[in-house]
Amino acid sequence: MKLARIETDDGVVEGTYEGDTTDTYDGGTLTADDGTTYEVGEDGDLIAPAEPGTFYCVGRNFAEKIDQMDYDIPDIPDWFIKPAVSLDHPETPIEYPSWTEELTYAGELAAVIDEECHDLDGEQEVKEALRGFTILNDLDALDQERRTARKAFDGSGPLGPVIETDIDPRDIQMTTHIAGEKRQDATTDWMIFDPYETIAFLSERYTFKPGDVISFGSPANPGLLEPGDDIEIWYEGIGTLRNTVVEPNEE
Repeated sequence: MKLARIETDDGVVEGTYEGDTTDTYDGGTLTADDGTTYEVGEDGDLIAPAEPGTFYCVGRNFAEKIDQMDYDIPDIPDWFIKPAVSLDHPETPIEYPSWTEELTYAGELAAVIDEECHDLDGEQEVKEALRGFTILNDLDALDQERRTARKAFDGSGPLGPVIETDIDPRDIQMTTHIAGEKRQDATTDWMIFDPYETIAFLSERYTFKPGDVISFGSPANPGLLEPGDDIEIWYEGIGTLRNTVVEPNEE
């Protein structure tokens, strides 16, 4: 089942989504809990499927990328945090920050927390705490010093398009295309720490709140973006997260 949110004239509506999530979101339908059906694109536009208070982002989690970047293999998950203001939506223009000259993308699988939880014990407890899985573009201003300056800025976390509730995250395909060129092509089977293991580990340290996001790192070939670039990040069984990079203040 796919969960989504749309922005209508009367506010945000959540529900189950039926329709294409790889090509265009318009033409799909969203059915709210009260049974009301909305036409996506006509009654409202698709927005990020969750509103995280915090993004917990794992790095150095794909062996191929570690070889590419000449990193050491970590003994435990290596993570950082993005704040709530990092959230951006599918199809929303990504404004190229004026203070960097090296903006990069990273196509990442991400889990969404469904209930407040802490110190989860094993895979089953993790599964029970999750709403499902979606896609994160972990934007990075590579020429800034330290991770917070590089990664924790406004709009640095495009998220969506939907949450898939019924998927095994440990062996699914993904690709990232930039301006039509394939830049990433991988499977989550290449992860060093699998998603359930990572969430259990982080839950020892943090109390997760509903809507919080945990992402699991990017495959090899994250690269530079330029204004005008279309970004398409596809994960098997979930769909495609699409955004376009624009100049500052360009609509």
